[in-house]
Amino acid sequence: MDHNLALDFVRVTEAAAYASAHWVGRGDNMAADQAAVTAMRDAFNSLEFKGEIVIGEGERDEAPMLYIGESVGSGKGRELDIAVDPLEGTNICAKGGINAIAVMAAGPKGTLLKAPDTYMDKIAVGPKAKGAIDINASVQDNIYAVADKLDKDPEELTVIILERDRHKDLIHQVRHAGSRIRLIGDGDVSAAISTVFDYSGIDMLLGIGGAPEGVLAAAALKTLDGDMQGILKYRKPEERERAINMGIGDPDRVLKLDDLVHGDKSMFVATGVTDGPLLKGVRFTDNGTVTSSVAMRAQSGTVRFIESQHHFKSTADEWWHKIKEDNKHNAKPKAAK
Repeated sequence: MDHNLALDFVRVTEAAAYASAHWVGRGDNMAADQAAVTAMRDAFNSLEFKGEIVIGEGERDEAPMLYIGESVGSGKGRELDIAVDPLEGTNICAKGGINAIAVMAAGPKGTLLKAPDTYMDKIAVGPKAKGAIDINASVQDNIYAVADKLDKDPEELTVIILERDRHKDLIHQVRHAGSRIRLIGDGDVSAAISTVFDYSGIDMLLGIGGAPEGVLAAAALKTLDGDMQGILKYRKPEERERAINMGIGDPDRVLKLDDLVHGDKSMFVATGVTDGPLLKGVRFTDNGTVTSSVAMRAQSGTVRFIESQHHFKSTADEWWHKIKEDNKHNAKPKAAK
């Protein structure tokens, strides 16, 4: 992966974060998501590469842009697979909560899993527990294996899980094994990444979330030497058929980290929309914004934290001006009828 292109992608997530940040706490998750999608697409198309969205906002007929199969970039230069979640945590953003981010991953053509927009059962851990997980084993067996790798008792482990009705039995099993649980409303990309950092206090991610978020998390874990497994969970038969048509020979097989992100030339980029444990959110100033981002490259194992000040009066980037004006217009309250 070209070094300069990797840093250019930071500007893509910055654009999405900035656009959606105008909708923080305003209660409109759809408007926040649409703002992020539009800004991210415009930013992609300002860069010289030939990209295909392999993990995106939905299928062609269900998403206005950044759909699976869409072409992005100038159409010239390196051919890349692109995975995106322009606003992970749309509800978080709408409520003004913690840890909404704009996120993307990229890799050479053929390196990121192509899958329909569906669910994925996931298990993820940091580097110290690498090789200990088996998604087909029981919850208790996985907890005991990870605890052994981390030289902890099961009671000392903390498992992060999306708070969903579908996870009632999973939560019961984790508690029965004796481990602590941190329940989250949204944001399992950040949750999976948190298993890598000791300061997070998170040892393992378990449960069913979005398949796009699974691939994005895998790109980060690849760089950070973590481990992850997933199994696609289809909501309807058509999704299973589509997975087969997209090249997944056995649509029910266990997808290991190298199946989700093949090789060592992937990258992961994210920018905070609201404050979280990994990144600060967008901060507005009198003449611009301050953004906090992270850029990870698997090939070098480099993780860069980037804080950027964007001064609209002096910037030469036309798309920054466009996003600013669009959001000023969209954010105005409608006149009462």
